Order: sequence, then C-alpha cells, then structure tokens
Amino acid sequence: MALQIHDENRVRTLTLDRPDALNAFDEALYDATADALLAAAEDPDVAVVLLTGAGRAFSAGTDLLEMHRMSTDPDFQRGRHGFPGLLDALVAFPKPLVVAVNGIALGIGATVLGFADLAFMSSTARLKCPFTSLGVAPEAASSFLFPRLAGHQSAAWILLSSEWLSADDALAAGLVWRVTEPDDLMAEARKHAELLARRPVSSLVAVKHAMTAPLRAGIDAARELENAAFAELMGGPANLEALAAFAEGREPDFTGLPG
Repeated sequence: MALQIHDENRVRTLTLDRPDALNAFDEALYDATADALLAAAEDPDVAVVLLTGAGRAFSAGTDLLEMHRMSTDPDFQRGRHGFPGLLDALVAFPKPLVVAVNGIALGIGATVLGFADLAFMSSTARLKCPFTSLGVAPEAASSFLFPRLAGHQSAAWILLSSEWLSADDALAAGLVWRVTEPDDLMAEARKHAELLARRPVSSLVAVKHAMTAPLRAGIDAARELENAAFAELMGGPANLEALAAFAEGREPDFTGLPG
C-alpha cells in the first residue's frame, strides 16, 4: 500500500509511501490520498490530518514516467480521482491539515503547501515547482495561493524559475511555518497537530471555513486558467522534450522550439 494511515489522539497521519519513487504520485496514490482525505473529513473521531512522506522525500510530484505514458498512450487508464480529484478533496477538506515536509518536494509535493493550515519543514528538505522546466503551466491553484503566501515577486520566482528553494527560503517566503532539525520534524508537527486535535472539531471546522471560504472563487478561477494552459501545453513540443529528456536521463534542450 503506497499510503500508510495511522490514527492517534484524534490525529490521522497520512504517510506517502513510495520511497523507491521518491513518493511520486501515480494514479493509484492520487486515488488513495483523495479517498483518505474524504474519509477523514467524514470521520467524527478525526480532528486533524497530518501529511508527510516516507524515506528521503516528501513527494517528487507527479510520476513523470506515468505522465509520459498518459500523454502518449490513448489506452492509458486514469484513476477514479486522479490529480483533479485530489485537489477537489484538498479544497473541500474542512478540518485542519498539517503538512510535514521531510525531504525533497516537487510539483504537487510543493504546491500542496497552498492548502496547508500549518506546514513544518526539515532543515535539509528542498522545494521546487518545476513547471517551466517541464514545459507546462502551474497547478493546484498555486498561481493564486502562492502570491498570497509569499508575495507576488517571490511567488513569481518560485513558479517561473523552476529553481530549488531551501527550507530557510521557504520559511522566509511564508510557504512553511516552522523549520526544524530533521530528527525533530515529526515530533514538532505532531505536537501542534495534537494540540489542535484537543479542541472541539466543530470550532476547528468553523474557523477553517471562515478563513478559506472567501478564497474559493479565486481558487476555482485559478484552477480553470491553469487547467486550460496545462491542457494546451501538455503534449506540446516543450513538454515532450522535457519528458523525453527525463526518460533518457539528460537535460532538456528548449532552444529552437516554437515560442
């Protein structure tokens, strides 16, 4: 099972567990994580969800080998929820979501921070939003949520450059709340999650709804724009070159491609 689920003290811990693939999301993991969030939302014994990764990565984002098959194989079978369904579950999740970034975080591994109510990060972890290096557009309403967290210019650099951010950079940008030593990460994240979980669920839900409901229109509009741009660019010359380069273990060469 690529997603481990553990309940303790009204905190449900979801651990992405594909360490050999750096916890990259394939369709099965998208489905499992979406199902777990939907179940936690309805479970009266769960007050808080804590999301983290197993091994040296938090998540390497979408599984690019599967993404390549998806873009080239007309018979590829998509999941029940897939990436859009996971986003739907994140947007609608009514309880506090605590994220503990234990290692490298790319793509959705980074953009999920836009939906975190509290985010903790290991001092040795790094973030990257690699969309321009893949020849595609942003995702997960990051074009709307990241400027709110980081400010326009920091968000522009993160989304346009496809460069790595250190934990200190992520903290300075407001993408995470606390940075800890690697061995202290889960204890610190769990301490805060369990403190929240001692509060009444009804109050937690009311506070989160008041904070997030005004953002729904902006999130929906951003997702629509991002999805349209992603659909236009995916399978295009730049994206195919990026995916081919990944499969061949080389750097992509975008020079000479049409603008």
